[in-house]
Amino acid sequence: MLDLDLGSRIRAVRSTYADIAAVMDLPKLEREIGEFEEQAAVPGLWDDQEEAQRVTSGLSHRKARVAKLRGVQNRLDDLEVLIELAQEMDDDDSANEAKSELVAIEALVGELEVQTMLSGEYDDNPAVVTIRSGAGGVDAADFAEMLQRMYLRWAEKHGYRVQVMETSYAEEAGIKSTTFEIDAPYAFGTLSVEAGTHRLVRMSPFGAAGKRQTSFAAVEVIPLMPEAVEVEIPEGDLRIDVYRSSGPGGQSVNTTDSAVRITHIPTGTVVSMQNEKSQIQNRAAGMRVLQSRLLLLQREEEAAKKKEFAGTITASWGDQMRSYVLAPYQMVKDLRTEHEVNNPQAVFDGDIDGFIAAGIRWRSLGKAS
Repeated sequence: MLDLDLGSRIRAVRSTYADIAAVMDLPKLEREIGEFEEQAAVPGLWDDQEEAQRVTSGLSHRKARVAKLRGVQNRLDDLEVLIELAQEMDDDDSANEAKSELVAIEALVGELEVQTMLSGEYDDNPAVVTIRSGAGGVDAADFAEMLQRMYLRWAEKHGYRVQVMETSYAEEAGIKSTTFEIDAPYAFGTLSVEAGTHRLVRMSPFGAAGKRQTSFAAVEVIPLMPEAVEVEIPEGDLRIDVYRSSGPGGQSVNTTDSAVRITHIPTGTVVSMQNEKSQIQNRAAGMRVLQSRLLLLQREEEAAKKKEFAGTITASWGDQMRSYVLAPYQMVKDLRTEHEVNNPQAVFDGDIDGFIAAGIRWRSLGKAS
């Protein structure tokens, strides 16, 4: 007879799941889905692009949350049936399948539990991520591109929609900066713990052989504001420059001046966009991000919490929040949470959920204390 006593673990998972479902308010989510579906069915919805995006994004986010919650419930029910069959048939293969499934469900419930800690005013908004190379020369530019790939791979693994808004390439290798939007449930709340200075230690492929190089990159995360259109910006406060989009090595990838750089003169805020095909599209995308940043500045000033979201990130010694060490040993360690892994390649391939979850828990504990 098989010794397959998983009852206590299943009861624990069900208890945690019940708490999560209560916090997320499943009936409210389903009511909101109905309301968004009614709005989505209104003729002429897409005549107003901003409103259509708000409705479709709100609908898809809530459906995803409900599907995940319902999915856990269904998988737990199926797991208990599988355990009964394994015991009745004395089937080792079914028993192993049940054990693996329980581990997967526990991990999923853990993710949902972390999500309940996201209660900030903007946590449910899409996220706009900006990465800038810091101290370290060409290695820093290469590191910035490695981080961009890391976050894009993370989003891809989760099936999140990503739009790269602007990338400024360095002359020798890597990038000077990049900005991209990730649209997913709780994207800002999730990724905001990634904001800060990241440090890379490795044997430089660009410098003298056998010499270790330390380089830095800054990650800024801000929420994309659906109400950003309410920010009025006088035309006289803007300076708009146009230029040709550039690719790796400084080569031009466009024969027209389609890239746009928008400067908000009173605050010095600069947004660059080059990934759309036309100057008009790049200007519209740039204004959307600029309005989000200006709205944040307004809120920060009102609340006397300047730098609460993006913070002052110098991308140099003394303020790093995570280290990626490739030599003389292999380790990625978050200096705030102490979370670490010994497989940097997996991390650079987008396996950062453990770091994000640890960061959210750390932040939640900090707010509670």
